[in-house]
Amino acid sequence: MLELLPPPPVDPLWDLTAEFGADPRPERLNLVLGVYRDHTGVTPVMRAVRDAEIRLAERSASKEYRGLSGNTTFNRAMLGMVLGTEDLVRRATAVQTVAGTGALRLLADLVRQTRPGTTVWISDPAYVNHRPILEAAGLAVRTYRWTDRQGLLDDLRQVRRDDVVLVQGCCHNPTGVDPTRETWEALAGLAARTGWVPFVDLAYHGLGDGLEADLWATRMLAERLPEVLVAVSCSKNFGLYADRTGCAMVLGGTGSPLAHVETALQNAARTLYSMPPEHGAAIVATILEDEALRGAWRAELDLMRARITANRTALVARLESLGCGAWAEPLSHQKGMFAGLPLSPGQMRALRRDHAVYGTTAGRINIAGLPTDRTDHLAGAIAAVLTPVAV
Repeated sequence: MLELLPPPPVDPLWDLTAEFGADPRPERLNLVLGVYRDHTGVTPVMRAVRDAEIRLAERSASKEYRGLSGNTTFNRAMLGMVLGTEDLVRRATAVQTVAGTGALRLLADLVRQTRPGTTVWISDPAYVNHRPILEAAGLAVRTYRWTDRQGLLDDLRQVRRDDVVLVQGCCHNPTGVDPTRETWEALAGLAARTGWVPFVDLAYHGLGDGLEADLWATRMLAERLPEVLVAVSCSKNFGLYADRTGCAMVLGGTGSPLAHVETALQNAARTLYSMPPEHGAAIVATILEDEALRGAWRAELDLMRARITANRTALVARLESLGCGAWAEPLSHQKGMFAGLPLSPGQMRALRRDHAVYGTTAGRINIAGLPTDRTDHLAGAIAAVLTPVAV
Protein backbone atom coordinates (compact mmCIF):
# COMPACT_ATOMS: atom_id res chain seq x y z
CA MET A 1 0.00 0.00 0.00
CA LEU A 2 2.72 2.47 0.93
CA GLU A 3 4.45 2.14 -2.43
CA LEU A 4 1.29 3.44 -4.10
CA LEU A 5 1.55 6.82 -2.33
CA PRO A 6 2.65 9.70 -4.58
CA PRO A 7 6.00 11.28 -3.65
CA PRO A 8 5.48 14.11 -1.15
CA PRO A 9 6.34 17.67 -2.18
CA VAL A 10 9.81 18.84 -1.19
CA ASP A 11 10.12 21.98 0.91
CA PRO A 12 11.88 24.42 -1.46
CA LEU A 13 14.09 25.87 1.29
CA TRP A 14 15.44 22.53 2.45
CA ASP A 15 15.75 21.34 -1.14
CA LEU A 16 17.95 24.34 -1.95
CA THR A 17 20.01 23.70 1.18
CA ALA A 18 20.61 20.13 0.07
CA GLU A 19 21.71 21.40 -3.34
CA PHE A 20 24.02 23.87 -1.64
CA GLY A 21 25.59 21.05 0.36
CA ALA A 22 26.39 19.17 -2.85
CA ASP A 23 28.00 22.21 -4.52
CA PRO A 24 31.79 21.74 -4.41
CA ARG A 25 32.70 25.34 -5.22
CA PRO A 26 34.59 26.98 -2.33
CA GLU A 27 33.06 30.39 -3.07
CA ARG A 28 29.50 29.14 -2.58
CA LEU A 29 27.31 31.48 -0.52
CA ASN A 30 24.21 30.10 1.21
CA LEU A 31 21.63 32.84 1.78
CA VAL A 32 18.63 30.51 1.85
CA LEU A 33 17.89 29.60 5.46
CA GLY A 34 16.58 32.32 7.75
CA VAL A 35 19.20 32.31 10.49
CA TYR A 36 21.27 35.20 11.81
CA ARG A 37 25.02 34.85 11.29
CA ASP A 38 27.84 37.01 12.61
CA HIS A 39 30.54 38.64 10.47
CA THR A 40 32.38 35.29 10.19
CA GLY A 41 29.32 33.39 9.01
CA VAL A 42 28.63 31.65 12.35
CA THR A 43 25.25 31.62 14.13
CA PRO A 44 26.31 32.65 17.65
CA VAL A 45 24.83 31.78 21.03
CA MET A 46 23.92 35.08 22.66
CA ARG A 47 25.87 35.87 25.83
CA ALA A 48 22.63 36.50 27.74
CA VAL A 49 21.48 33.02 26.70
CA ARG A 50 24.74 31.46 27.89
CA ASP A 51 24.49 33.25 31.23
CA ALA A 52 20.89 32.10 31.65
CA GLU A 53 21.89 28.52 30.84
CA ILE A 54 24.60 28.63 33.50
CA ARG A 55 22.06 29.79 36.08
CA LEU A 56 19.67 27.03 35.06
CA ALA A 57 22.43 24.40 35.29
CA GLU A 58 23.42 25.60 38.75
CA ARG A 59 19.78 25.50 39.83
CA SER A 60 19.49 21.83 38.75
CA ALA A 61 15.72 21.98 38.52
CA SER A 62 13.66 18.84 37.95
CA LYS A 63 12.89 17.73 34.40
CA GLU A 64 9.42 16.54 35.35
CA TYR A 65 6.62 17.16 32.89
CA ARG A 66 5.17 20.64 32.64
CA GLY A 67 1.47 21.19 32.05
CA LEU A 68 -0.03 21.45 28.58
CA SER A 69 0.43 25.25 28.62
CA GLY A 70 4.16 24.78 29.12
CA ASN A 71 6.25 27.12 31.25
CA THR A 72 3.78 29.58 32.78
CA THR A 73 6.53 31.99 33.87
CA PHE A 74 7.66 32.14 30.26
CA ASN A 75 4.07 32.72 29.10
CA ARG A 76 3.59 35.65 31.49
CA ALA A 77 6.94 37.17 30.55
CA MET A 78 6.18 36.88 26.84
CA LEU A 79 2.78 38.51 27.25
CA GLY A 80 4.41 41.41 29.07
CA MET A 81 7.18 41.84 26.49
CA VAL A 82 4.92 41.64 23.43
CA LEU A 83 1.89 43.59 24.67
CA GLY A 84 3.70 46.14 26.82
CA THR A 85 0.88 47.20 29.17
CA GLU A 86 -1.03 45.51 32.00
CA ASP A 87 -4.34 46.54 30.41
CA LEU A 88 -3.56 44.46 27.34
CA VAL A 89 -2.04 41.58 29.32
CA ARG A 90 -5.26 41.29 31.37
CA ARG A 91 -7.16 40.73 28.11
CA ALA A 92 -4.86 37.94 26.97
CA THR A 93 -3.97 34.33 27.53
CA ALA A 94 -0.94 32.44 26.26
CA VAL A 95 0.44 28.93 25.96
CA GLN A 96 3.99 27.91 25.20
CA THR A 97 4.42 26.22 21.81
CA VAL A 98 6.95 24.37 19.72
CA ALA A 99 8.44 27.54 18.24
CA GLY A 100 6.55 29.94 16.00
CA THR A 101 5.45 27.13 13.70
CA GLY A 102 3.69 25.41 16.60
CA ALA A 103 2.03 28.68 17.58
CA LEU A 104 0.73 29.19 14.04
CA ARG A 105 -0.68 25.65 13.95
CA LEU A 106 -2.29 25.83 17.40
CA LEU A 107 -4.00 29.11 16.57
CA ALA A 108 -5.08 27.74 13.20
CA ASP A 109 -6.68 24.80 14.99
CA LEU A 110 -8.41 27.25 17.35
CA VAL A 111 -9.83 29.15 14.37
CA ARG A 112 -11.11 25.95 12.78
CA GLN A 113 -12.78 24.87 16.05
CA THR A 114 -14.42 28.20 16.86
CA ARG A 115 -15.20 29.56 13.39
CA PRO A 116 -16.21 26.72 11.05
CA GLY A 117 -16.11 27.84 7.43
CA THR A 118 -13.66 30.65 8.13
CA THR A 119 -11.27 31.77 5.41
CA VAL A 120 -7.80 32.87 6.42
CA TRP A 121 -6.20 35.52 4.20
CA ILE A 122 -2.43 35.54 3.78
CA SER A 123 -0.13 37.98 2.04
CA ASP A 124 1.04 37.55 -1.54
CA PRO A 125 3.90 36.82 -1.44
CA ALA A 126 3.80 34.95 1.87
CA TYR A 127 6.14 33.08 4.17
CA VAL A 128 6.53 29.72 2.46
CA ASN A 129 5.03 27.72 5.36
CA HIS A 130 1.92 29.83 6.02
CA ARG A 131 -0.37 28.18 3.48
CA PRO A 132 0.69 24.57 4.29
CA ILE A 133 0.15 25.12 8.03
CA LEU A 134 -3.29 26.65 7.57
CA GLU A 135 -4.46 24.09 5.03
CA ALA A 136 -3.18 21.23 7.20
CA ALA A 137 -5.49 22.60 9.93
CA GLY A 138 -8.41 22.36 7.49
CA LEU A 139 -8.79 26.06 6.74
CA ALA A 140 -9.57 27.74 3.42
CA VAL A 141 -6.89 30.21 2.32
CA ARG A 142 -7.06 33.29 0.11
CA THR A 143 -4.45 35.95 -0.60
CA TYR A 144 -4.16 39.73 -0.51
CA ARG A 145 -1.51 41.89 -2.12
CA TRP A 146 1.30 42.93 0.21
CA THR A 147 3.75 45.34 -1.38
CA ASP A 148 1.06 47.47 -3.10
CA ARG A 149 -0.55 49.65 -0.40
CA GLN A 150 -3.70 50.40 -2.34
CA GLY A 151 -3.95 46.81 -3.51
CA LEU A 152 -3.56 45.57 0.05
CA LEU A 153 -6.42 47.74 1.29
CA ASP A 154 -8.62 46.97 -1.72
CA ASP A 155 -8.16 43.24 -1.21
CA LEU A 156 -8.85 43.43 2.52
CA ARG A 157 -12.15 45.21 1.82
CA GLN A 158 -13.31 41.87 0.44
CA VAL A 159 -12.71 40.05 3.72
CA ARG A 160 -15.92 38.85 5.37
CA ARG A 161 -16.94 39.35 8.96
CA ASP A 162 -15.38 36.65 11.19
CA ASP A 163 -12.71 35.79 8.61
CA VAL A 164 -9.10 35.93 9.75
CA VAL A 165 -6.27 37.94 8.19
CA LEU A 166 -2.73 36.69 8.80
CA VAL A 167 -0.19 39.53 8.86
CA GLN A 168 3.48 39.59 9.75
CA GLY A 169 3.97 42.15 12.50
CA CYS A 170 7.33 43.39 11.20
CA CYS A 171 10.24 42.50 8.89
CA HIS A 172 8.09 40.72 6.32
CA ASN A 173 9.36 37.38 5.06
CA PRO A 174 10.12 37.11 2.13
CA THR A 175 10.01 40.72 0.90
CA GLY A 176 11.48 42.79 3.75
CA VAL A 177 8.71 45.32 2.98
CA ASP A 178 6.58 46.56 5.89
CA PRO A 179 3.49 48.79 5.77
CA THR A 180 3.78 52.37 6.96
CA ARG A 181 2.10 53.29 10.24
CA GLU A 182 -0.66 54.96 8.25
CA THR A 183 -1.30 51.74 6.36
CA TRP A 184 -1.35 49.71 9.58
CA GLU A 185 -3.90 52.14 11.02
CA ALA A 186 -6.03 51.87 7.88
CA LEU A 187 -5.84 48.08 8.17
CA ALA A 188 -7.01 48.29 11.81
CA GLY A 189 -9.89 50.53 10.73
CA LEU A 190 -11.01 47.99 8.14
CA ALA A 191 -10.92 45.21 10.73
CA ALA A 192 -12.95 47.29 13.20
CA ARG A 193 -15.62 48.16 10.62
CA THR A 194 -15.93 44.73 9.03
CA GLY A 195 -15.36 42.49 12.04
CA TRP A 196 -12.53 40.28 10.81
CA VAL A 197 -9.78 39.12 13.16
CA PRO A 198 -6.05 39.92 12.76
CA PHE A 199 -3.69 36.97 13.20
CA VAL A 200 -0.21 38.41 13.78
CA ASP A 201 2.92 36.36 13.07
CA LEU A 202 5.82 37.77 15.11
CA ALA A 203 9.12 36.13 14.25
CA TYR A 204 11.63 38.96 13.75
CA HIS A 205 10.79 41.66 16.30
CA GLY A 206 13.88 43.57 17.33
CA LEU A 207 15.68 43.04 14.04
CA GLY A 208 13.98 45.79 12.01
CA ASP A 209 13.67 49.19 13.66
CA GLY A 210 14.24 48.03 17.25
CA LEU A 211 12.14 45.98 19.67
CA GLU A 212 9.60 48.61 20.70
CA ALA A 213 9.16 49.97 17.18
CA ASP A 214 8.78 46.48 15.74
CA LEU A 215 6.05 45.66 18.28
CA TRP A 216 4.11 48.86 17.60
CA ALA A 217 1.74 47.41 15.01
CA THR A 218 0.83 44.40 17.16
CA ARG A 219 0.14 46.58 20.19
CA MET A 220 -1.88 49.04 18.13
CA LEU A 221 -4.08 46.26 16.77
CA ALA A 222 -4.53 44.87 20.29
CA GLU A 223 -5.55 48.28 21.64
CA ARG A 224 -8.06 49.03 18.88
CA LEU A 225 -9.69 45.66 18.23
CA PRO A 226 -11.68 43.26 20.41
CA GLU A 227 -9.92 40.08 19.25
CA VAL A 228 -6.37 39.45 18.06
CA LEU A 229 -4.36 36.25 17.63
CA VAL A 230 -0.57 36.40 17.95
CA ALA A 231 2.02 33.70 17.14
CA VAL A 232 5.46 34.52 18.59
CA SER A 233 8.82 32.91 17.85
CA CYS A 234 11.96 33.15 19.99
CA SER A 235 14.17 31.56 17.33
CA LYS A 236 15.59 34.71 15.77
CA ASN A 237 15.74 37.37 18.48
CA PHE A 238 16.96 34.97 21.18
CA GLY A 239 18.94 32.75 18.80
CA LEU A 240 17.09 29.65 20.07
CA TYR A 241 16.58 28.01 16.68
CA ALA A 242 17.18 24.42 17.78
CA ASP A 243 15.39 24.83 21.13
CA ARG A 244 12.02 25.40 19.37
CA THR A 245 10.62 28.08 21.65
CA GLY A 246 7.45 30.01 20.91
CA CYS A 247 4.15 31.24 22.27
CA ALA A 248 0.52 31.39 21.09
CA MET A 249 -1.45 34.39 22.40
CA VAL A 250 -5.14 35.24 22.21
CA LEU A 251 -6.57 38.63 23.16
CA GLY A 252 -10.27 39.00 23.85
CA GLY A 253 -12.54 41.87 24.72
CA THR A 254 -12.91 40.72 28.33
CA GLY A 255 -11.13 38.28 30.57
CA SER A 256 -14.11 35.96 31.08
CA PRO A 257 -13.82 33.61 28.07
CA LEU A 258 -10.03 33.31 28.18
CA ALA A 259 -10.00 30.19 30.38
CA HIS A 260 -12.02 28.39 27.71
CA VAL A 261 -9.61 29.63 25.04
CA GLU A 262 -6.61 28.33 26.97
CA THR A 263 -8.31 24.96 27.41
CA ALA A 264 -8.98 24.78 23.66
CA LEU A 265 -5.32 25.53 22.94
CA GLN A 266 -4.24 22.91 25.48
CA ASN A 267 -6.48 20.32 23.86
CA ALA A 268 -5.00 21.09 20.45
CA ALA A 269 -1.47 20.86 21.88
CA ARG A 270 -2.29 17.50 23.50
CA THR A 271 -3.04 15.91 20.13
CA LEU A 272 -0.03 17.46 18.36
CA TYR A 273 2.90 17.22 20.79
CA SER A 274 1.44 17.03 24.33
CA MET A 275 3.84 19.53 25.90
CA PRO A 276 6.48 21.86 24.45
CA PRO A 277 10.22 21.57 25.23
CA GLU A 278 11.24 23.26 28.46
CA HIS A 279 14.84 24.36 27.97
CA GLY A 280 14.38 27.32 25.62
CA ALA A 281 11.37 28.62 27.54
CA ALA A 282 13.32 28.47 30.81
CA ILE A 283 16.13 30.45 29.18
CA VAL A 284 13.78 33.17 27.92
CA ALA A 285 11.93 33.36 31.23
CA THR A 286 15.22 33.68 33.10
CA ILE A 287 16.33 36.52 30.82
CA LEU A 288 13.07 38.46 30.84
CA GLU A 289 12.59 38.12 34.61
CA ASP A 290 16.07 39.44 35.45
CA GLU A 291 16.76 43.14 34.83
CA ALA A 292 20.50 42.71 34.15
CA LEU A 293 20.05 39.77 31.79
CA ARG A 294 17.19 41.49 30.01
CA GLY A 295 19.32 44.59 29.49
CA ALA A 296 22.22 42.50 28.17
CA TRP A 297 19.88 40.68 25.78
CA ARG A 298 18.43 43.95 24.48
CA ALA A 299 21.95 45.29 23.88
CA GLU A 300 22.95 42.16 21.94
CA LEU A 301 19.72 42.30 19.94
CA ASP A 302 20.48 45.91 19.00
CA LEU A 303 23.95 44.87 17.81
CA MET A 304 22.43 42.13 15.65
CA ARG A 305 19.99 44.64 14.17
CA ALA A 306 22.83 47.09 13.48
CA ARG A 307 24.79 44.39 11.65
CA ILE A 308 21.79 43.49 9.48
CA THR A 309 21.25 47.15 8.63
CA ALA A 310 24.94 47.59 7.84
CA ASN A 311 24.85 44.53 5.54
CA ARG A 312 21.92 45.96 3.62
CA THR A 313 23.51 49.42 3.38
CA ALA A 314 26.81 47.96 2.16
CA LEU A 315 25.09 45.80 -0.47
CA VAL A 316 23.06 48.76 -1.77
CA ALA A 317 26.18 50.95 -1.95
CA ARG A 318 28.15 48.29 -3.82
CA LEU A 319 25.32 47.70 -6.30
CA GLU A 320 25.11 51.44 -6.91
CA SER A 321 28.85 51.54 -7.60
CA LEU A 322 28.34 48.80 -10.20
CA GLY A 323 25.70 50.84 -12.02
CA CYS A 324 22.68 49.05 -10.55
CA GLY A 325 21.28 51.92 -8.50
CA ALA A 326 17.78 51.64 -9.92
CA TRP A 327 17.55 48.01 -8.77
CA ALA A 328 19.29 48.67 -5.47
CA GLU A 329 17.19 51.61 -4.28
CA PRO A 330 14.14 49.52 -3.22
CA LEU A 331 16.44 47.31 -1.12
CA SER A 332 17.40 50.28 1.02
CA HIS A 333 13.80 50.58 2.30
CA GLN A 334 13.46 46.95 3.30
CA LYS A 335 13.80 45.79 6.91
CA GLY A 336 14.88 42.76 8.85
CA MET A 337 16.67 39.57 7.98
CA PHE A 338 15.48 39.21 4.41
CA ALA A 339 15.92 41.11 1.19
CA GLY A 340 13.66 40.63 -1.81
CA LEU A 341 15.80 40.87 -4.94
CA PRO A 342 14.23 42.17 -8.18
CA LEU A 343 15.20 38.95 -9.97
CA SER A 344 13.16 36.39 -11.87
CA PRO A 345 13.31 32.66 -11.03
CA GLY A 346 15.58 32.24 -14.04
CA GLN A 347 17.95 34.92 -12.77
CA MET A 348 17.98 33.34 -9.30
CA ARG A 349 18.91 30.03 -10.91
CA ALA A 350 21.68 31.83 -12.78
CA LEU A 351 22.99 33.15 -9.46
CA ARG A 352 23.31 29.57 -8.23
CA ARG A 353 24.63 28.11 -11.47
CA ASP A 354 27.12 30.79 -12.45
CA HIS A 355 28.07 32.43 -9.14
CA ALA A 356 27.39 29.85 -6.38
CA VAL A 357 25.01 32.27 -4.65
CA TYR A 358 21.98 30.54 -3.15
CA GLY A 359 18.67 32.32 -2.57
CA THR A 360 15.11 31.15 -3.14
CA THR A 361 13.71 31.13 -6.65
CA ALA A 362 11.23 33.80 -5.50
CA GLY A 363 14.16 36.22 -5.05
CA ARG A 364 14.58 36.11 -1.28
CA ILE A 365 18.04 36.19 0.30
CA ASN A 366 18.97 36.20 3.96
CA ILE A 367 20.78 39.51 4.36
CA ALA A 368 21.51 38.56 7.99
CA GLY A 369 23.48 35.54 6.77
CA LEU A 370 25.95 37.51 4.65
CA PRO A 371 29.56 37.41 5.90
CA THR A 372 31.13 40.86 5.87
CA ASP A 373 33.84 39.88 3.40
CA ARG A 374 31.38 38.44 0.88
CA THR A 375 29.44 41.62 0.07
CA ASP A 376 31.47 42.35 -3.06
CA HIS A 377 30.97 38.80 -4.31
CA LEU A 378 27.21 38.99 -3.80
CA ALA A 379 26.88 42.43 -5.38
CA GLY A 380 29.00 41.42 -8.35
CA ALA A 381 26.91 38.30 -8.89
CA ILE A 382 23.63 40.25 -8.75
CA ALA A 383 25.01 42.89 -11.10
CA ALA A 384 26.19 40.24 -13.55
CA VAL A 385 22.75 38.64 -13.61
CA LEU A 386 21.00 42.00 -13.96
CA THR A 387 23.28 43.43 -16.63
CA PRO A 388 25.18 40.56 -18.25
CA VAL A 389 26.50 42.69 -21.09
CA ALA A 390 27.68 45.70 -19.13
CA VAL A 391 29.42 43.82 -16.31
